[in-house]
Amino acid sequence: MRLLLKIGAALLAALLLYNLWIFGHIVYWRYNNPSVSSFMTEQLAVLKEDDPDAELRQRWVPYDRISANLKRAIVAAEDAKFVDHEGFDWDGIEAAFQKNLKQGRIVAGGSTISQQLAKNLFLSSKKTPWRKAEEAVITVMLEAVMDKRRIFEIYLNVIEWGNGVFGAEAASHHYFRTSAAGLSTGQAAKLAAMVPNPRYYDDHRNARGLAKKTRIIAARMRYADVP
Repeated sequence: MRLLLKIGAALLAALLLYNLWIFGHIVYWRYNNPSVSSFMTEQLAVLKEDDPDAELRQRWVPYDRISANLKRAIVAAEDAKFVDHEGFDWDGIEAAFQKNLKQGRIVAGGSTISQQLAKNLFLSSKKTPWRKAEEAVITVMLEAVMDKRRIFEIYLNVIEWGNGVFGAEAASHHYFRTSAAGLSTGQAAKLAAMVPNPRYYDDHRNARGLAKKTRIIAARMRYADVP
């Protein structure tokens, strides 16, 4: 019994230290830009298995140099209540749960932009109960330390948008040969439509359903509130 208590205490201490390490990074990134994320590291390792010289495409751009079209498109597609919630969209989570229950499999998620950023920065792409719990803890930290504009700025610069493509600037050049500042409404809506499955859409740019998703997002953009 005493041994089990010691093991439990050691595990709890390790978990606390890990979360303090994460919290320290979040505080630092409130004022400084992250140079890499967990998802970037994971994807680069995968690419290097086929090509040892593989590199990621990502270039940081300030919030003001990202098209308002893309900001509205992402909010419309991923998190309509982003500016209002405190990290979690409980109505969205409930709706996703009911949809998945009806389908008998996971077909929808309820993750907010803040939750997606937490996952991308610190966690792996593997879906486990532990990851979802840790994602929630990190989301609370992000919302406590950063304002919505900073969370969104980092999100737009680090999310995956294709095979080795990360961030709005790299994605804009990769798909449309333009800068993140120069994206049109249609281009922004298409990029937003790709977010849930970026590597697939990179290889299947005329995939069935992508054009329809793009039109739906474009129609919703005018109603999106951005920080």
